[in-house]
Amino acid sequence: MKRIYLTLLLQCAVLWGFAQFTLKGTVKNETGERLIGANLSLSNSFNGTSTDVNGAFLFKNLKGGSYQLVISYIGYEKLTKEVNVTANQTLDIVLKQDNILTEEVLISATRATEKTPVAFVTVDKAAIENQNMGQDIPYLLGLTPSFVATSDAGTGVGYTNFRIRGTDLNRINVTVNGIPMNDAESHGTWWVDVPDLASSTDNIQVQRGVGTSTNGAAAFGATINLQTTTLNKDPFAEYSSSAGSFGTMKNSVGVGTGLLKGKFAFDARLSKVTSDGFIDRAASDLKSFFV
Repeated sequence: MKRIYLTLLLQCAVLWGFAQFTLKGTVKNETGERLIGANLSLSNSFNGTSTDVNGAFLFKNLKGGSYQLVISYIGYEKLTKEVNVTANQTLDIVLKQDNILTEEVLISATRATEKTPVAFVTVDKAAIENQNMGQDIPYLLGLTPSFVATSDAGTGVGYTNFRIRGTDLNRINVTVNGIPMNDAESHGTWWVDVPDLASSTDNIQVQRGVGTSTNGAAAFGATINLQTTTLNKDPFAEYSSSAGSFGTMKNSVGVGTGLLKGKFAFDARLSKVTSDGFIDRAASDLKSFFV
């Protein structure tokens, strides 16, 4: 008789071990709002799921036993709940809101460095001042690798263009302090609109081929990043003048207050560039200011 009872008991235990149950329920917040896309997992198994548009979840084919149900949702405290599965169960889970303290947001520049896998060259302020005779930016970069500059007037003043590795200007991203300078429609850059920009430029980085620029669809062609004049801690006043062939002249006046009370600084520049041009009717009379 004892053997019969023992056999029946073992059979019941085996049947219970092979029994499969379901665990379902909903996930809500403290106001009763159902949470969509909450993550649920059973820690001692490979089962995991997420809530649907109704905040409901379902685990199928669970073996009987004890589980740790882990529920997580962005903006809410993670909840771990002990669940003893002996039959089909329905749970109503409530998550508490959590205050998320994040670190400060760090805005990083899109400049290449020595460790960046990008072909680039950076022209510093000294090199810019040495070549700045009133011509547009493309002519200042004419000696950099794979760079070809052209000018409609033949003097490098007014309508100028350039190519990098054979790619024309419409496929090259140009930014000033990280702000796109390309035309929104044609993606071209009109240097005639910013005469003597070089006098207010601290450095220029030319990236050939695919670069770090994220502005526009032309990041694959090349990228030119211009950084304007940085902080001048000491007051200054300067005047520069240059002259070239075909009546080309540049006059520029710049002043700066230096750092005031350790908080503010004000710099300004006024420039005038004139040229008769190499070809007929290619004269230029350009004025610009920088604040």
